[in-house]
Amino acid sequence: MKEKILFARSGRSKLFSMLWVASILLTGPNGALAGEKTMILLALGDSITAGTPGFYSPAERPPDGLGNEKSQYAYWMHQKHPAWTVLNRGVAGQRSDQIFGRFEHEVDSLQPEVVIVQAGINDLFQGLSTPHVETYLKKICGLALRKKIRVVACTLLPCNHATPDINQKIIEVNDWIRSFARKEKLLLCDTYRLMNDPQSPGRLLHTPDGLHPDVEGYRKIGEAIAETLAFA
Repeated sequence: MKEKILFARSGRSKLFSMLWVASILLTGPNGALAGEKTMILLALGDSITAGTPGFYSPAERPPDGLGNEKSQYAYWMHQKHPAWTVLNRGVAGQRSDQIFGRFEHEVDSLQPEVVIVQAGINDLFQGLSTPHVETYLKKICGLALRKKIRVVACTLLPCNHATPDINQKIIEVNDWIRSFARKEKLLLCDTYRLMNDPQSPGRLLHTPDGLHPDVEGYRKIGEAIAETLAFA
């Protein structure tokens, strides 16, 4: 009986060893799959894309950006998928129309296969309407699709300093983004639901200032966007 038990344990040990070796062969740094397809992704947006308040993006402080590189969702996407080149082109304070104004130049110069779009909150804080945001998000996504670029649409984040009126507009824009993504067959990452405080709806989780995520918040966003793409 002891011999049988010993044999069973030995066989199990060999199995675990084989599985461990297989995992090493199949994965690379940070658990990325060996042979994973290289891909260029353009992260386009405002301060949430840039990495405020901990990081200035390369678009704001060329050529490499400035600050804590972990304070940007692009960093965490690359950590999950080292074969991906995630280009952070967020600019703090920009509205959706301003982002659209530089979008074609960014796309033509960087030649991404995927664009991640997160924009519109500054429009609302500057008194612009929800149709204004929707118009320019539609233009950004439409231009990407015409250029055969895959789009990941992200919903607007909650904001602790929003008035009741702005909170309602955030909800309306996000409902439109979800509907538009379904209609146009875009990939959707619902960053609002991800970062919405379940204990206090409409307030931002993981934030140092009530406006932007902290490093943990950016990690959650980056990993969620990466998962949206990886399983699409």
